[in-house]
Amino acid sequence: MSAIDDVRTRVDELPDAALVGLFIFGIWVLLAAFAFSVGGEQGANLAAGFIGSVTVLVGAYAILTLALNLQWGYTGLFNIGVAGFMAVGAYTTAILTAPADPGSAGVPGFGLPLWLGALGGMVMAAIVGGIAALPALRLRADYLAIVTVALSEIIRLFVNWNGVAEVELFGKRFGTGGATGIAFPAPDDIVANLVNGLGAPLVAAAESVGISGPNVVNIVYGLCLLAVVAGSYWVLSRLVNSPFGRVLKAIREDEQVTQSLGKDTRLFKIKAFMIGCALMGLAGVLFRGSAGYISPAQFRPAITFYVFAALILGGSGSNTGSILGAATFAALLFYLPARLGEYFPTFGTSSPGNIVEAIAALGSLDVTPIVAYTVSNVSTLRFVLIGVVLIYIIQRQPDGLMGHRNEPAASVDLTRPRAADGGSDDE
Repeated sequence: MSAIDDVRTRVDELPDAALVGLFIFGIWVLLAAFAFSVGGEQGANLAAGFIGSVTVLVGAYAILTLALNLQWGYTGLFNIGVAGFMAVGAYTTAILTAPADPGSAGVPGFGLPLWLGALGGMVMAAIVGGIAALPALRLRADYLAIVTVALSEIIRLFVNWNGVAEVELFGKRFGTGGATGIAFPAPDDIVANLVNGLGAPLVAAAESVGISGPNVVNIVYGLCLLAVVAGSYWVLSRLVNSPFGRVLKAIREDEQVTQSLGKDTRLFKIKAFMIGCALMGLAGVLFRGSAGYISPAQFRPAITFYVFAALILGGSGSNTGSILGAATFAALLFYLPARLGEYFPTFGTSSPGNIVEAIAALGSLDVTPIVAYTVSNVSTLRFVLIGVVLIYIIQRQPDGLMGHRNEPAASVDLTRPRAADGGSDDE
C-alpha cells in the first residue's frame, strides 16, 4: 500500500464530524499562515478577516450543496435553478420584514420579525419548488434542467421588473424594489448586537491583540452559518436514512422499478424538491441577504454553477462529501486565489496588457511577465482553475472526494462476499 493509499484509508476511518471539522480547521490554519506572512503588524487582524469571510462562504455554500445533494444526489432531480429559489426565499423574507414606513427612499414591507420572515421565505421557496415540480414530473435529466433554469431566470426578471417595485394590495404597500433592490433587517446586525452586548469581553480581548470588532462579528456570523449547516446535515441524514430516504435513493437508481413496488414516485420527488428548495431559500436569506439588502444582480445563474461545482468535487449522494466539496470550492478555489492576487508580490514587474505578450516573453526565457500577468488577473483566472480541477476530478475520480460513501437504496448490505480460495461461489 502506498503512502497516499494509507492516508486515504486513515481519513476514511474518521467519523464524519471529525473529518469535516479537521478539514475546515486546516483551511483556517492555511489562511492564517498566509495572512501572517503578508500582513506584517496587521497579520492578526488580516487573519481574522480571512477566516471570517471564508467561514461565511463555506457555511453558505454548504447549505446550498446539501440542498442540491438531496435533489440530485439522492433523488436524481437535475435542478439548475438554484439561484432562483434563493431569490424567492430572500425576497419573501425582505418583503415580510422590511419596515412598514421606511421613508421616502425605502421600499415598504410588513415589518415582521426576521425569524418569522426567514421561515416565510423557506415556505414560499418550497411552494414555488412544488409548483415547478408539478409540470416537470414527467421530465428527466436535461429536460428538467431546462425547466428549472428557465424558472430561475423568470424569477430574477420578475423581481427586476419595475411593475412590482412597489405595489398596493388591500391598502397595504409593499414590493421588490425593482432593479434597485430592497432593504430589510440584516441577519448580520442581530449577530453584531449579540457580540457587542453579551460578547463585549470577547471583543475587548480581540481588540487587545489587534483584531477589530467587525472581524469578530464576521467570524461569529460564519460560525452561526456552520451551526445551521450542522443542523441541516443532521436533519437530512435522518431523512435519507429513513424509509422515505430509501425510496428517494431507489428513484435515483431506477424509477420504474420503484414504481413497480407500489411507490408513488411523483409524490416523493415533489417532497424532495420542496425540501431542497426550502433550504435554498434559507441560504438566500443568510448569504445574499446577510447585510440586509438584496437586488436581482445577486441571483445570477453563475451561483448555480458554483453549487454544482462544489457537489461534483465532494461527490453526489454523500452529505459529508457535500460539505467537504463546498469547503474545497469556496475556500481553496474561489476565495484563496483572489487573496493571492491581492497580496502576492510581482517583484516590481508590471503586468503585460494581454496573455499574448506574457507568453511571448517566454521565448527569451523570461518568466516574470507571465507570473505578473497571472497574479494580476488571478481573480479571473481562478475560474479557469475551477474548470481544470473539475475536468481532473471527472476524469480521475468521477465520484468526487467522498463519492465512495454514496449511500445505496437498500437498507442492508447487498455486497456478495468472494469465495474462499480453492472453492467456488456455490460451495
